[in-house]
Amino acid sequence: SPHQANVTSFTVTLVAIVTLEAFVGMWINAFIVSVICMAWIQKKALNSNEKILVLLGLSRFWYLCIGWLYYFLSTIFPNYLYVHPTFQLIGSISLFLNYLSLWASACLCVFYCIKIANFSNSFFIYLKVRIDTIVPWLLVGSLLLALVISVLAYDVTEKVYSKNNATCQGNFWEETNEIKEHLFKVYFLAGFGYAASFTAITFSTLLLLFSLWRHKRNMQANSMKDLSMDAHIKAMKSILSFLVMYIINFICSILTITYSFEKYKNVVMLLIFVYLYAFPGVHSLLLICSNPKLENTLLRILCPVKCKVC
Repeated sequence: SPHQANVTSFTVTLVAIVTLEAFVGMWINAFIVSVICMAWIQKKALNSNEKILVLLGLSRFWYLCIGWLYYFLSTIFPNYLYVHPTFQLIGSISLFLNYLSLWASACLCVFYCIKIANFSNSFFIYLKVRIDTIVPWLLVGSLLLALVISVLAYDVTEKVYSKNNATCQGNFWEETNEIKEHLFKVYFLAGFGYAASFTAITFSTLLLLFSLWRHKRNMQANSMKDLSMDAHIKAMKSILSFLVMYIINFICSILTITYSFEKYKNVVMLLIFVYLYAFPGVHSLLLICSNPKLENTLLRILCPVKCKVC
């Protein structure tokens, strides 16, 4: 029928868009990781900023891989996805990588704030001095938190499956509707994790804004170019652009939690997926543009390509 043809055409178009976003995002994040790792081999060390970027790039690369596989199977071949233990494994791994990516990006914003902002508070000064020691612990904490959430999610979906040995998409979703009381833990922890990382981003941005405003006020009488001011402005551009994207991503993530047991036939939910798969690539591209080393390397790669095309 014409209606079925329109639905099929829309689905194919959406799958094509998500596929393009996923593969472009994978290339961008693979670029970040490869450039930093090559520099690591040369100088035999990584600074705190590079450690966060490596973890962020790796988590986003594999999240896009697993997330694309999940979306492709759920849309085109659902019978191959909603079977034991494929659904549980792919869903849990995807959740783990998404959570890790969000927390790694929050760690990056907190790192920028502590490194660049200037406050006389003794605790803040302590953090500034010890930030290089604190960063590895933040990353380990992010890994552990993401692992706990993913294991809990796997355990819940395993209980859902074993409840009536669901073997198809329809049975699986019907069963999950009957045991929603078991899902409160996952909902609460996932929502708490998103909200906590969002709060970290917001406070980091506000602190940097206040530091910039105060520094600008103190330097108004000085007509000389101030490197600290440049650092503030550059960091603020990165963090503010991420904050806007993160707000949208936070809303979309909460919506996917709220409607996690729908079949995503709603056009709005499908468009939300389009944004969620675009976010890791677009934000990583912004990080490249704000990092001179990554930006210069990218330009050296793209310039010969551009010349050949011309």
